Amino acid sequence: QVQVVESGGGSVQAGGSLRLSCAASATNFVLTYNMAWYRQAPGKERELIASIDTFGSTYAESVKGRFTISRDINENTIALQMNSLKPEDTAMYYCAGRRLVGDEILAWGQGTQVTVSS
Repeated sequence: QVQVVESGGGSVQAGGSLRLSCAASATNFVLTYNMAWYRQAPGKERELIASIDTFGSTYAESVKGRFTISRDINENTIALQMNSLKPEDTAMYYCAGRRLVGDEILAWGQGTQVTVSS
């Protein structure tokens, strides 16, 4: 079973930056599948905020222009660079690996907390 492990969360003031990373355990997993970042704040639904695969990257409107998703095929990792953070970005952030067609989640991380204070 493929595992993905997130790292890099923490606390930052509004306007600051954080970089999240996610490592996949299966060889070539990042190359083969769609990799995504989700987040979930208390009392809110899970939100897909960014994804990347061989066809390109996509972003939710809530993070577009502030967050950048990237992948390192050689290291089998992805990253999420988060700039101009806002208090409403506070959430648990999850990394996921998904099929290219149908969005079936194949691997789901344990999550990393991001807290943005005003």
